[in-house]
Amino acid sequence: MLAALTGMGLSAAAGFNAYIPFLIVALFAKFTDVIVLPSSYAWMESWWAIGFGTILLIAEITLDKIPAIDTLNDTVQTVIRPAMGGVIFAAAQAAENIESGPWMQENAWVGVVLGVVVALFVHGGKMAARPVVNAATLGAGAPVVSTVEDGASVGLSLIAIFLPILIIAMFGLLVWTWLWIRRRGRGRDRTAYA
Repeated sequence: MLAALTGMGLSAAAGFNAYIPFLIVALFAKFTDVIVLPSSYAWMESWWAIGFGTILLIAEITLDKIPAIDTLNDTVQTVIRPAMGGVIFAAAQAAENIESGPWMQENAWVGVVLGVVVALFVHGGKMAARPVVNAATLGAGAPVVSTVEDGASVGLSLIAIFLPILIIAMFGLLVWTWLWIRRRGRGRDRTAYA
């Protein structure tokens, strides 16, 4: 159960920024005993993966703060973020020191699929909200919202690793926020046509 919650939290974090949870998992696996990855995921803690992930993180953080470019970046990331969510969920599920039920161990593909779906859900909300924020703030909101999303990715990753039970509450908050944004958007649409 905890492995599933950890995987879901890390996948949600990947929906905001694919490289933050990847690097958090990689660095914890490399330098601590908090996460012990099996040999099939040992590549994640290699120096080349950490270095490449760092370069991609710097590019992502930079591009995501520029209005219009952030929307183009989100389009490219539509493939990357869900894929990373699946990989990270599977890695968390397979980690030796995270409690995982035998059913999840025997059906590893379920973790990959859940990771892809969770990351895609979060990414979809981010991708839908960003053009609205850019239009409403004439682009000034892009760096602010991007910074909040990066912070959310870090926070979700750390909560998923250290307090995975809180992921249930975090998902409730994400769903509530998504519904609230949709309702506000629909309200504006109605007043625009009235």
